[in-house]
Amino acid sequence: MDAALTERSTRVVSFAKLHRASERRDRGEFLIEGTNAVRSALDVGVVRTVLVRVDEEFRHADVLDMARTAGIEILVVTARAADKLAETSTTPGLFAICDLLDASPADIIDRAGPTATVAVGVDISDPGNAGTLIRTADAMGCAGVLLVGASSVDPHNGKAVRASAGSVFHIPVARAQDPQAIVDALRAAGIAVLATAADGELSLDDADAVLATGVAWLFGNEAHGLPPEVLAAADHRVSIPIRGRAESLNIAAAAAVCLWSSARATRR
Repeated sequence: MDAALTERSTRVVSFAKLHRASERRDRGEFLIEGTNAVRSALDVGVVRTVLVRVDEEFRHADVLDMARTAGIEILVVTARAADKLAETSTTPGLFAICDLLDASPADIIDRAGPTATVAVGVDISDPGNAGTLIRTADAMGCAGVLLVGASSVDPHNGKAVRASAGSVFHIPVARAQDPQAIVDALRAAGIAVLATAADGELSLDDADAVLATGVAWLFGNEAHGLPPEVLAAADHRVSIPIRGRAESLNIAAAAAVCLWSSARATRR
């Protein structure tokens, strides 16, 4: 077996640079960490290289067997090299280099059928929230996730991938710059556009008739919510009934409630 690559090796240094969005974009690949992510990436055939810490080979034997069966390169790295690749303080010591996600907004909109749901995050800058939105959309059977707006996070960000718990490889995810253009494209495809708003004219309790058709849910930025012009462009502004004293829900909770409601309505 070849000697384990150290933190100074050319390839480890090169792979560690993929923590930067510009490097990922230029090279067309990204770095993932953890068993769930690597297994999911192997399942869909986007892995170029698997890396494992020298003292973790036995623990990850099943994943490494998957990679070998697929003919994928496996590199063993030292503990210090693993720390250089890791973004977590307690790394599991398993990584992969993957092709960038290649879905486009048009792919997702075209894929959405007459009762499909699309999740749209507008200017979501927190990678944990973006990853959780992707995970929730996957669990609720959405046709895809669109991350739109100039400040929207890169779904290849390591924290976003980890927060998605592998779902970033299960469901199409695409980015776009212009929220209004996305709203127009959704509406042109016959998909009703719903915006979450505390003062919405339609309560989620009364929205089943709308949710039973194809809809796109718009979820806003963590601090500022949806921009006024995006709210105004929606077909409906939907409020989530809050029974207690909390003023609002965070984006993860709001998305879970809304997307579950859509899944329930379309299966009745």
